[in-house]
Amino acid sequence: MGTPTVPANETAILQRLVTIRERLTAIKQDRSTYIKSSDISSLYDQLIAEVRKINHIREQPGLRDEQNRVDVVLDDVFQLLSLSLLTIGLTRTAPATYASLTTVKRLLDHLHESRVYSENDLKPIQDRLNEIKGIIERDDPTESSEIIQLIRAKASVCEHSLRELFDSLAVVSPELAPILQKLVSIRRQIVSVGSMPKLHMSELKKLQEELRNIENQRVDGNFLSPDGNIPDGQNVLNGLLEECHNVLNDFFARKELVADSLRPIYDQLVEMKNQLEGMMLTHRWTLRETDLYNYQQKLQAIDDMRVNGSFLDEDGTAPEGQAVLLYLLRRCYALIYRLLVSSEPVSEALMPIQNQLSTVRKCLMEVKRMGGLSSTRELYPYQMKLASIDNLRVDGKFMIGNAIPEGQGLLNALLAECFDLCHELRVEMEEDQADD
Repeated sequence: MGTPTVPANETAILQRLVTIRERLTAIKQDRSTYIKSSDISSLYDQLIAEVRKINHIREQPGLRDEQNRVDVVLDDVFQLLSLSLLTIGLTRTAPATYASLTTVKRLLDHLHESRVYSENDLKPIQDRLNEIKGIIERDDPTESSEIIQLIRAKASVCEHSLRELFDSLAVVSPELAPILQKLVSIRRQIVSVGSMPKLHMSELKKLQEELRNIENQRVDGNFLSPDGNIPDGQNVLNGLLEECHNVLNDFFARKELVADSLRPIYDQLVEMKNQLEGMMLTHRWTLRETDLYNYQQKLQAIDDMRVNGSFLDEDGTAPEGQAVLLYLLRRCYALIYRLLVSSEPVSEALMPIQNQLSTVRKCLMEVKRMGGLSSTRELYPYQMKLASIDNLRVDGKFMIGNAIPEGQGLLNALLAECFDLCHELRVEMEEDQADD
């Protein structure tokens, strides 16, 4: 179904939202300067004004659940704004959680669809949702009630979906949870190996052997408890075991990784997966959270191409390679989620300083672990580096031009810890020399 036509009384709102989106996009793409808090705050205030107008218009009976192009653009704007807030270090604000909630919702939808998960997959998501709930419910007088209401509704949808997943696991006895977790892990490893351009038969055979070992634990088709009883959840485990064998057999029998008609989608997903995995290694130095917007948009567009859960060709049939594409799609979502969660409450303008301090701290901790100093000269490089960083501060603050970026508390604490470590190392060395 197409998106409903925008009513006349929302046309002007749509145009202003598009303008805000274009401005946020321009800020995101400008790599010649750091994203400024003042620019984002100004656009955020404009967004709040438009949300209030939408709520006022839709207060009429029957219009509260109206969805049209205004809502699509509003979602885009919120995504960009959320990522921009993460970039400038405002990770503990309610609107900054929007991007995480959007990705969490996609992950939960895929878990529902795949039915391949264990409590180990759900607990981190539950912890993250609890953290977000704490941010939303925090009594912040500066936050717009309309924005809090919108974020709270999105979080509520995720919590409901998560409860359903936990409920579906409740049929599996705790005694069978380790086997379930092992089967879930094997299932993912099978598809991970099978998604590689070159099929590694030896790896698949190892996984097949692991499956057989689990299968041999059954007695008359059932997994038993230590006291010989038959715990609940047999159907779930046996179904997952059978699915693992089916996927393995598909990979053993296949001639092509994916059908030719699905090759363009496969190539896009592999490229995105490789790029996101690269970001996982270098994100502390190179990641601007707003960069994730393009990946989110591309993934959602690919995800929305599916019909009843499958990618179809021109004839309307589901060609070979569905499991591979779904694995790559879900892997990309998971990588984006991890990058969002790992975002630190420091503005990108101060990230170079934080990285330097983190490196100095790591080196000092290593010196301490290896037994300390043998002479004061070993401490000079660290002291000089810390002094140069300390001299960057103006009245105790790290300034960028006339602005005071987010993350002052974290950087000052890190700097103080490095100075303390230097002092401790010097004292320990002097005490050792006195004992000698």
